[in-house]
Amino acid sequence: MTKLYYKIGEVCEITGLRPSVLRFWEKEFKQLRPSKSGGGQRFYTEKHVELVRMLMKMLYDEKYTIEGAKKKLKGLGGEGEPCDKAENEAVKAELIDILKLLNS
Repeated sequence: MTKLYYKIGEVCEITGLRPSVLRFWEKEFKQLRPSKSGGGQRFYTEKHVELVRMLMKMLYDEKYTIEGAKKKLKGLGGEGEPCDKAENEAVKAELIDILKLLNS
């Protein structure tokens, strides 16, 4: 069952990471900044948990460095796939052709 918010301990259970690793990643990756209660309790969303899983894959499985993972995150598209400029240009050209067909 998906929850609205997860505490740091719950995220650690889900991912198998230690809390210190999550806190370190919060400092390194601006996308991973959970909201905090007045008492400092972290509240992670489902998107945060997905990001943590993605970071685990990049850093542990694909052997990215922290800097490499930051660059890859900057280049991610809306669906979580890396943006490919050539592919984007091809899609753009195809959409322009479709628009021309519709307008004629």
